[in-house]
Amino acid sequence: MILAVIVACEIGFWVAVLGGLAARYLLRARRLSVVLLVAAPLLDVVLLVATAVHLRSGATASLEHGLAALYIGFSVAYGHRLVQWADVRFAHRFAGGPAPVRLTGAAYTRACWGDVGRTALAVGIAGAVLLGLIALVDAPERTEALRAEFPLLALIMGLELLWAVSYTVWPRRPAGVPAGR
Repeated sequence: MILAVIVACEIGFWVAVLGGLAARYLLRARRLSVVLLVAAPLLDVVLLVATAVHLRSGATASLEHGLAALYIGFSVAYGHRLVQWADVRFAHRFAGGPAPVRLTGAAYTRACWGDVGRTALAVGIAGAVLLGLIALVDAPERTEALRAEFPLLALIMGLELLWAVSYTVWPRRPAGVPAGR
């Protein structure tokens, strides 16, 4: 059940974002655009409530419940950035906006370190949601799968750090610049 709610929330997120951008740029309906874009984060609340209710009703935590926590953390930390990313591309395609810029060099390295901060926020939120669900259920035998998610959070954070360090040492080159220059 929870996996279906996660999938529905993910689909709903993109429907809200793309619908909001379509309303803004194609229909020129600014208020509708705002309503749809504000609806996207409300789906996180729906997912959190559904997960908590499911566990509180006696369900044993599973990988899907942990995935819900990860999804919520990612959505809160990266949601605004995803909307901005889509907005730039939508504006370019449908409203004559500037083309998206591909970052290179120090600018890309700074963006990678910004992602480290966002990922730390996502991991922190996911960890807090997991701890909250564990406390809500208050039955260690039913929440083992939630506790098992913490090493995954550490792995995600470690990979994000490794990514940023790699681009600090070897910055991304502009297109067309050969290696070694």
